[in-house]
Amino acid sequence: MMNEWSYEGLMNRRDFLMTGLAAGALSLGGLASLSTLSACSVGVEGAVVIPTKPLAGHWGMVVDVQLFNERRIAQKVVEACHKPHNVPNIDIPRFEVKWIWQDDFEHCFAGMDNEFLTSRVKELKFPVLCNHCQQPACVLNCPTKATFQRPDGIVDMDYHRCIGCRFCMTACPYGARSHNFLDPRAFLEEVNPKYPTRTDGVVEKCNFCVERLSVGLKPYCVEASEGAILFGDLDDPQSEVRKALEQRLSIRRLAELGTEPSVYYLLRDGEAHV
Repeated sequence: MMNEWSYEGLMNRRDFLMTGLAAGALSLGGLASLSTLSACSVGVEGAVVIPTKPLAGHWGMVVDVQLFNERRIAQKVVEACHKPHNVPNIDIPRFEVKWIWQDDFEHCFAGMDNEFLTSRVKELKFPVLCNHCQQPACVLNCPTKATFQRPDGIVDMDYHRCIGCRFCMTACPYGARSHNFLDPRAFLEEVNPKYPTRTDGVVEKCNFCVERLSVGLKPYCVEASEGAILFGDLDDPQSEVRKALEQRLSIRRLAELGTEPSVYYLLRDGEAHV
Protein backbone atom coordinates (compact mmCIF):
# COMPACT_ATOMS: atom_id res chain seq x y z
CA MET A 1 0.00 0.00 0.00
CA MET A 2 1.22 3.49 -0.81
CA ASN A 3 2.50 5.77 1.93
CA GLU A 4 -0.04 8.56 1.55
CA TRP A 5 1.55 10.83 4.13
CA SER A 6 4.74 11.05 2.07
CA TYR A 7 2.91 12.24 -1.00
CA GLU A 8 0.31 14.56 0.49
CA GLY A 9 2.87 16.71 2.25
CA LEU A 10 4.65 17.45 -1.00
CA MET A 11 1.52 17.92 -3.04
CA ASN A 12 0.51 20.82 -0.83
CA ARG A 13 3.74 22.52 -1.82
CA ARG A 14 3.31 21.71 -5.49
CA ASP A 15 -0.28 22.94 -5.45
CA PHE A 16 1.02 26.23 -4.08
CA LEU A 17 3.59 26.48 -6.86
CA MET A 18 1.02 25.69 -9.53
CA THR A 19 -1.34 28.33 -8.14
CA GLY A 20 1.45 30.90 -8.20
CA LEU A 21 2.36 30.03 -11.77
CA ALA A 22 -1.24 30.30 -12.87
CA ALA A 23 -1.66 33.69 -11.22
CA GLY A 24 1.55 34.93 -12.81
CA ALA A 25 0.47 33.77 -16.24
CA LEU A 26 -2.92 35.43 -15.96
CA SER A 27 -1.34 38.69 -14.81
CA LEU A 28 0.76 38.71 -17.98
CA GLY A 29 -2.33 38.99 -20.12
CA GLY A 30 -3.10 35.33 -20.52
CA LEU A 31 0.21 34.33 -22.17
CA ALA A 32 -0.28 30.83 -20.79
CA SER A 33 -3.51 29.09 -19.97
CA LEU A 34 -4.11 26.86 -17.00
CA SER A 35 -4.26 23.84 -19.29
CA THR A 36 -0.84 24.73 -20.68
CA LEU A 37 0.62 25.17 -17.21
CA SER A 38 -0.62 21.75 -16.17
CA ALA A 39 1.64 20.17 -18.79
CA CYS A 40 4.74 22.31 -18.14
CA SER A 41 7.94 20.33 -17.62
CA VAL A 42 9.88 23.13 -15.94
CA GLY A 43 8.63 25.67 -13.45
CA VAL A 44 9.95 28.10 -10.87
CA GLU A 45 13.75 28.04 -10.50
CA GLY A 46 14.03 24.94 -12.64
CA ALA A 47 11.78 22.80 -10.46
CA VAL A 48 10.04 20.07 -12.40
CA VAL A 49 6.29 20.65 -12.46
CA ILE A 50 4.00 17.76 -13.27
CA PRO A 51 0.22 17.29 -13.38
CA THR A 52 -1.24 16.17 -10.07
CA LYS A 53 -3.65 13.75 -11.77
CA PRO A 54 -2.11 10.31 -12.41
CA LEU A 55 -1.78 9.31 -16.06
CA ALA A 56 -1.62 5.61 -15.18
CA GLY A 57 -2.59 3.36 -12.33
CA HIS A 58 0.87 1.87 -11.93
CA TRP A 59 3.76 2.74 -14.22
CA GLY A 60 6.15 -0.14 -14.82
CA MET A 61 9.06 -1.22 -17.01
CA VAL A 62 9.77 -4.50 -18.78
CA VAL A 63 13.24 -5.30 -20.15
CA ASP A 64 13.77 -7.91 -22.85
CA VAL A 65 17.19 -9.10 -21.72
CA GLN A 66 17.88 -11.02 -24.93
CA LEU A 67 17.29 -8.00 -27.15
CA PHE A 68 19.21 -5.72 -24.81
CA ASN A 69 22.29 -7.91 -25.14
CA GLU A 70 21.95 -8.73 -28.83
CA ARG A 71 21.68 -5.09 -29.85
CA ARG A 72 24.50 -3.94 -27.57
CA ILE A 73 22.70 -0.75 -26.65
CA ALA A 74 23.82 -0.29 -23.04
CA GLN A 75 25.90 2.83 -23.65
CA LYS A 76 23.27 4.28 -25.94
CA VAL A 77 20.61 3.86 -23.25
CA VAL A 78 22.81 5.36 -20.53
CA GLU A 79 23.63 8.43 -22.61
CA ALA A 80 19.98 8.86 -23.60
CA CYS A 81 19.10 9.07 -19.90
CA HIS A 82 22.06 10.92 -18.41
CA LYS A 83 22.52 13.81 -20.84
CA PRO A 84 19.01 15.32 -20.70
CA HIS A 85 18.84 14.81 -16.92
CA ASN A 86 22.17 16.56 -16.35
CA VAL A 87 23.73 13.52 -14.68
CA PRO A 88 27.46 14.28 -14.23
CA ASN A 89 30.12 12.07 -15.76
CA ILE A 90 32.53 11.60 -12.86
CA ASP A 91 35.18 9.00 -13.65
CA ILE A 92 35.99 8.31 -9.99
CA PRO A 93 34.17 5.21 -8.64
CA ARG A 94 33.54 6.54 -5.14
CA PHE A 95 32.05 9.78 -6.52
CA GLU A 96 30.20 8.27 -9.49
CA VAL A 97 26.61 9.40 -10.11
CA LYS A 98 24.33 7.19 -12.20
CA TRP A 99 20.65 6.79 -12.95
CA ILE A 100 20.90 3.71 -15.18
CA TRP A 101 23.79 1.36 -15.85
CA GLN A 102 24.44 -2.28 -16.71
CA ASP A 103 25.56 -5.13 -14.48
CA ASP A 104 25.87 -8.92 -14.62
CA PHE A 105 23.55 -11.66 -13.36
CA GLU A 106 25.66 -12.40 -10.28
CA HIS A 107 25.33 -8.86 -8.96
CA CYS A 108 21.76 -8.25 -10.11
CA PHE A 109 20.23 -11.55 -9.01
CA ALA A 110 22.61 -12.92 -6.37
CA GLY A 111 19.86 -14.84 -4.58
CA MET A 112 18.92 -16.69 -7.77
CA ASP A 113 22.40 -17.93 -8.64
CA ASN A 114 23.11 -21.67 -8.54
CA GLU A 115 25.92 -24.05 -9.50
CA PHE A 116 24.09 -25.27 -12.60
CA LEU A 117 23.34 -21.84 -14.00
CA THR A 118 24.19 -21.82 -17.71
CA SER A 119 27.26 -19.91 -18.79
CA ARG A 120 25.13 -17.95 -21.27
CA VAL A 121 23.02 -16.50 -18.47
CA LYS A 122 26.13 -15.63 -16.48
CA GLU A 123 27.41 -13.65 -19.45
CA LEU A 124 24.23 -11.59 -19.85
CA LYS A 125 24.21 -7.91 -18.97
CA PHE A 126 21.20 -6.28 -17.36
CA PRO A 127 20.23 -2.60 -17.34
CA VAL A 128 19.61 -1.60 -13.73
CA LEU A 129 18.00 1.49 -12.25
CA CYS A 130 15.61 2.55 -9.51
CA ASN A 131 12.95 -0.15 -9.28
CA HIS A 132 10.19 2.27 -8.21
CA CYS A 133 9.08 -0.22 -5.60
CA GLN A 134 5.48 -0.36 -4.45
CA GLN A 135 6.82 -0.81 -0.91
CA PRO A 136 9.77 1.62 -1.08
CA ALA A 137 12.08 1.51 1.92
CA CYS A 138 13.66 4.78 0.78
CA VAL A 139 10.38 6.66 1.25
CA LEU A 140 9.93 5.30 4.76
CA ASN A 141 13.45 6.33 5.74
CA CYS A 142 13.49 9.85 4.30
CA PRO A 143 13.13 12.31 7.22
CA THR A 144 12.26 15.35 5.07
CA LYS A 145 9.89 13.76 2.52
CA ALA A 146 12.36 14.62 -0.23
CA THR A 147 11.67 11.12 -1.52
CA PHE A 148 7.99 10.39 -1.98
CA GLN A 149 5.69 8.01 -3.82
CA ARG A 150 3.22 9.32 -6.37
CA PRO A 151 -0.29 7.88 -6.82
CA ASP A 152 0.89 6.25 -10.07
CA GLY A 153 3.56 4.28 -8.21
CA ILE A 154 6.60 6.32 -9.26
CA VAL A 155 9.10 7.01 -6.47
CA ASP A 156 10.11 10.59 -7.12
CA MET A 157 12.34 13.19 -5.47
CA ASP A 158 12.19 16.85 -4.52
CA TYR A 159 15.84 17.91 -4.65
CA HIS A 160 15.13 21.08 -2.65
CA ARG A 161 14.07 19.02 0.35
CA CYS A 162 17.05 16.65 0.30
CA ILE A 163 19.48 17.28 3.16
CA GLY A 164 21.98 14.63 2.07
CA CYS A 165 21.55 12.40 5.12
CA ARG A 166 21.76 9.34 2.83
CA PHE A 167 19.24 7.36 4.88
CA CYS A 168 17.52 6.52 1.59
CA MET A 169 20.76 5.14 0.16
CA THR A 170 21.21 2.89 3.18
CA ALA A 171 17.62 1.69 2.91
CA CYS A 172 17.70 0.96 -0.84
CA PRO A 173 18.70 -2.68 -1.45
CA TYR A 174 19.43 -2.00 -5.13
CA GLY A 175 22.16 0.63 -4.88
CA ALA A 176 20.03 2.78 -7.17
CA ARG A 177 20.80 6.12 -5.53
CA SER A 178 23.83 8.37 -5.90
CA HIS A 179 25.08 11.05 -3.54
CA ASN A 180 26.72 14.15 -4.96
CA PHE A 181 29.90 14.32 -2.92
CA LEU A 182 31.22 16.80 -5.48
CA ASP A 183 29.47 19.65 -7.24
CA PRO A 184 27.90 17.82 -10.21
CA ARG A 185 27.71 20.99 -12.31
CA ALA A 186 31.49 21.04 -12.61
CA PHE A 187 31.34 17.72 -14.47
CA LEU A 188 28.73 18.64 -17.06
CA GLU A 189 30.04 19.28 -20.55
CA GLU A 190 26.64 20.56 -21.62
CA VAL A 191 23.65 21.58 -19.49
CA ASN A 192 20.08 20.84 -20.48
CA PRO A 193 18.18 23.97 -19.36
CA LYS A 194 14.88 22.07 -19.42
CA TYR A 195 15.83 19.94 -16.41
CA PRO A 196 17.20 21.23 -13.08
CA THR A 197 20.82 20.64 -12.17
CA ARG A 198 21.64 19.50 -8.64
CA THR A 199 24.16 20.65 -6.06
CA ASP A 200 26.71 18.83 -3.94
CA GLY A 201 25.19 17.11 -0.91
CA VAL A 202 22.03 16.06 -2.77
CA VAL A 203 20.99 12.47 -3.53
CA GLU A 204 19.51 11.64 -6.95
CA LYS A 205 18.23 8.70 -8.99
CA CYS A 206 16.07 7.62 -11.93
CA ASN A 207 12.63 9.24 -11.92
CA PHE A 208 11.04 7.24 -14.76
CA CYS A 209 11.16 10.51 -16.73
CA VAL A 210 8.14 12.02 -14.98
CA GLU A 211 8.67 15.25 -16.91
CA ARG A 212 8.15 13.37 -20.17
CA LEU A 213 5.25 11.24 -18.98
CA SER A 214 3.39 14.43 -18.09
CA VAL A 215 3.34 15.46 -21.75
CA GLY A 216 2.64 12.03 -23.21
CA LEU A 217 6.21 10.95 -24.00
CA LYS A 218 7.99 7.73 -23.06
CA PRO A 219 11.14 7.66 -20.90
CA TYR A 220 14.39 8.43 -22.70
CA CYS A 221 15.81 4.95 -22.10
CA VAL A 222 12.75 3.35 -23.66
CA GLU A 223 13.02 5.44 -26.82
CA ALA A 224 16.72 4.63 -27.15
CA SER A 225 16.38 0.90 -26.48
CA GLU A 226 15.30 -0.17 -29.99
CA GLY A 227 12.41 -2.11 -28.51
CA ALA A 228 14.38 -3.85 -25.75
CA ILE A 229 12.74 -1.81 -22.98
CA LEU A 230 8.97 -1.48 -22.70
CA PHE A 231 7.05 0.95 -20.51
CA GLY A 232 3.40 1.26 -19.59
CA ASP A 233 0.57 0.85 -17.11
CA LEU A 234 0.84 -2.40 -15.19
CA ASP A 235 -2.75 -1.99 -14.05
CA ASP A 236 -3.99 -2.08 -17.65
CA PRO A 237 -4.38 -5.65 -18.99
CA GLN A 238 -4.24 -4.28 -22.54
CA SER A 239 -0.99 -2.38 -22.07
CA GLU A 240 2.18 -3.42 -23.88
CA VAL A 241 3.96 -4.29 -20.64
CA ARG A 242 1.17 -6.53 -19.39
CA LYS A 243 0.97 -8.40 -22.68
CA ALA A 244 4.74 -8.94 -22.67
CA LEU A 245 4.65 -10.28 -19.10
CA GLU A 246 1.92 -12.75 -20.01
CA GLN A 247 3.96 -14.21 -22.87
CA ARG A 248 7.40 -14.66 -21.28
CA LEU A 249 9.03 -15.68 -18.03
CA SER A 250 9.93 -12.61 -15.98
CA ILE A 251 12.04 -12.04 -12.89
CA ARG A 252 12.55 -9.08 -10.56
CA ARG A 253 15.52 -8.04 -8.47
CA LEU A 254 15.37 -9.03 -4.80
CA ALA A 255 11.61 -9.53 -4.96
CA GLU A 256 11.92 -11.76 -1.90
CA LEU A 257 12.45 -8.65 0.22
CA GLY A 258 8.84 -7.62 -0.30
CA THR A 259 9.69 -4.30 -1.94
CA GLU A 260 7.50 -5.11 -4.98
CA PRO A 261 9.78 -3.75 -7.76
CA SER A 262 8.08 -2.23 -10.82
CA VAL A 263 10.92 -3.24 -13.16
CA TYR A 264 10.66 -6.71 -14.73
CA TYR A 265 13.22 -8.65 -16.78
CA LEU A 266 12.07 -11.05 -19.50
CA LEU A 267 14.02 -14.26 -20.10
CA ARG A 268 13.73 -16.98 -22.71
CA ASP A 269 11.51 -19.92 -21.80
CA GLY A 270 14.55 -22.15 -21.84
CA GLU A 271 16.11 -20.07 -19.06
CA ALA A 272 13.27 -20.73 -16.61
CA HIS A 273 15.49 -22.89 -14.42
CA VAL A 274 17.39 -19.87 -13.15
